[in-house]
Amino acid sequence: MDFGSFLAAPEIKLKIVTYRDIFQDKAMIENRFGEEYRDRSAVIKLDPADFKQLSIKKGDTVALKNSFGRIVVKAEESGYETPHRGLAYMPNSPWSNMLVSDETGGKGVPRFKDISAIVTSAKGEKITELRF
Repeated sequence: MDFGSFLAAPEIKLKIVTYRDIFQDKAMIENRFGEEYRDRSAVIKLDPADFKQLSIKKGDTVALKNSFGRIVVKAEESGYETPHRGLAYMPNSPWSNMLVSDETGGKGVPRFKDISAIVTSAKGEKITELRF
């Protein structure tokens, strides 16, 4: 009997900050539905210690979920020298937007810079496809 199949995958609570990326913008202009745009947009950058806690490696897929949605994206290490466990970075994109509340607090602008979510390994799952 494989007792590992009964164990839940490790989960981490994250704060996600979105950002703009010039290379992502270039890929979007060339082909918003293309592979390069997806590769640059459907990604989350995590602290190396979070990678270790999740038992994942670069390029693995992870699931992000909160009360607004669930997505699967590719994981990358952030490369920042300063530790930032529990803080992750995602390009502003349709993927990150699936986790953003439509509540604006009367300001008219969603909270793109303050997304809370739970991340877990999604080995074997494909990146969430966009549907229009």
